[in-house]
Amino acid sequence: METLIMHPETKEQLAALKAVAKALKVNVETTKSPYNPEFVRMIKTAEKRGNFKPIDANDIWGSLGLK
Repeated sequence: METLIMHPETKEQLAALKAVAKALKVNVETTKSPYNPEFVRMIKTAEKRGNFKPIDANDIWGSLGLK
């Protein structure tokens, strides 16, 4: 059998997924994120705006234009 991993973005989506699983008598395993929700929201907002700079782990200083 397959395992599905879903990432609901709202409480309403989460509730709907749980309701469907309960109606189908499907076992559900939940985990909480180890990250602060405010921090996650801030990162996602920055991603949508394009307000970030990708860093190459092999050339950190060059990625930042400091080489």
